[in-house]
Amino acid sequence: MTMRGTVAVLDVGCFSARLLGVDRGGSLLEPVLSHKTRLRLDRSLDASGRLRDDGVESVVSAVRVANEVAARHGVDELFCFATSSIRDSANADEVVERVEAETGRRLRFFSGTDEARLAYRAARVWFGAGVGPLSVLDVGGGTLELAAGHGLHADFARSLPLGARETTRAWRLDTERPSEEAIEALRSHAIEEIRDALGEDEARLREFGVVGCSKVLRQLAVVAGRRRKGTIRTRELHLEDVRELVPRLAALPASRRSEVRGISRPRARQALAGAVVAEALLTVFGGPAAICPWSTTHGVLLALLHDADELRQSLDGRVTAA
Repeated sequence: MTMRGTVAVLDVGCFSARLLGVDRGGSLLEPVLSHKTRLRLDRSLDASGRLRDDGVESVVSAVRVANEVAARHGVDELFCFATSSIRDSANADEVVERVEAETGRRLRFFSGTDEARLAYRAARVWFGAGVGPLSVLDVGGGTLELAAGHGLHADFARSLPLGARETTRAWRLDTERPSEEAIEALRSHAIEEIRDALGEDEARLREFGVVGCSKVLRQLAVVAGRRRKGTIRTRELHLEDVRELVPRLAALPASRRSEVRGISRPRARQALAGAVVAEALLTVFGGPAAICPWSTTHGVLLALLHDADELRQSLDGRVTAA
C-alpha cells in the first residue's frame, strides 16, 4: 500500500534555513512547499569556533518558523539537518540540545562523505541515467564534497576542508586587498589536496561528465553567463571563466565584490576563495561543469521518499558527524 502525505526537509546552512516539501508519490520537480529563512551564521562564529547566542537564537527562530510553515501545509514528516556551520562549531552539541528543547526538532548531521553521496544522488536524478558516469563537485562553506559513479549511488565520495568560508578565513582572503601570494598559495594547496583525495582514481574520473551543485559554483556560472547545449537547459562553468574571474574579484575590496553581477551580498566576502577553489577543481577534473540546481537537500528528500529506513540507519545514534 502506497503511503500518502507530505514529506519535507529543513536544511539549516550558514546563510539560510531552507524548507522543501513534496507529496509522497509526487515529483521533486513539483514541490508543494518551499520556504527560506535568511541566516548569517558566519557573523556569529567567535574566534574559538563557537556559535554565539545570537546565532543560536537565529537558528531556533528559523526552526520555529519551519515548524509553523510545515504545519500549515500538512507535512506529516519533517527531517531537519544542519551543515558544517553548526556541525563543525565548537558548541554543536549545545546548539542541537537548545534547538530541540525550544522547538521539539532535533537537528541531524551528515558526515562530509554522506553529504557528497547525497549531492551525487540528487545530480544523478536531475540529469538522468542517460547522461553517463558523473563526477559531482559541491563547494560548501566549510567543506568541499566530491563524489562520482555510474549509477544512482556514488562509488567514490570524499570530503575536504576546502569550503569557501573556511578557506577565506585560513588564507585571509577577506581583507581589502588580498595578496597574490595568498591566492596562489590557496590555489596550489587546493590542487594538491584534491589530487591527493582522488589518488589513483584521478585519470578515471577525468573521463566522467562534471557536475557542480552548490551555490558557490552556481553564482560563478551566473557571472560567466554560459548556457549548456542539450535537452536540459542549464548553466555551465568553464576553467577559463574562473581564471578570468579570480583577478576581477581580487581587485575589489571584499565589501564590494557583490558589485560583480551574480555575486550575492551575503556571500561576497567568501566569493574570491570560492572562485579559487573552483579553479583548482576544474584544473584537476578538466571541466567544464554543468550546473545542477539540486544538491544535498534534494538528495535527502529522494532518500526519504525511496529508502528512508536506510537513511535513518546511517544516522542512528549520530549526534555530530565523524
